Amino acid sequence: MTVRPPLPYDFLRQVPSFELSSSDLTDGATMPHAHVYAGGNLSPQLSWSGFPEGTEGFAVTCFDPDAPTASGWWHWIAVDLPAATTELPRGAGSTDADLPGTAFHVRNDFPEHRYDGAAPPPGPAHRYVFVVHALDTASLGVTPDTPAAAVGFRLAAHAVGRAMLTVEYRSS
Repeated sequence: MTVRPPLPYDFLRQVPSFELSSSDLTDGATMPHAHVYAGGNLSPQLSWSGFPEGTEGFAVTCFDPDAPTASGWWHWIAVDLPAATTELPRGAGSTDADLPGTAFHVRNDFPEHRYDGAAPPPGPAHRYVFVVHALDTASLGVTPDTPAAAVGFRLAAHAVGRAMLTVEYRSS
């Protein structure tokens, strides 16, 4: 039996959860090829509802806690999404122009300013945790080149709710 690292969210201050769904992903299932780095490399469609009253903005992230590093691997960090946003269409992670309002992408670990899909080394399947963070602020006060760990710190400090969807992918 393979022992997997815990999810980083298990160690953060607990906040209310809300609904996250996708027409492209099913929680607990395998990530479709369209969203894999060597496949279509498209960010999945995501929709959310039931977030806490008073939410001022959102951020969307995708994180691989199973990457062979001491810090996991960030695949997607989109911040400063307006509070009226309740969905991102498939492919919205390709460029900042595809995000609503003044939202933008922070550099991921590839390092690019966009969504980059699953790309694990051969071996056991990795988990890809898609999270919509409901925030108490409209802007995190970060830049496109703020390190992912610093963005994560600000997300934890400003979170009023969190919705998660986890899929797996294994390289052949």
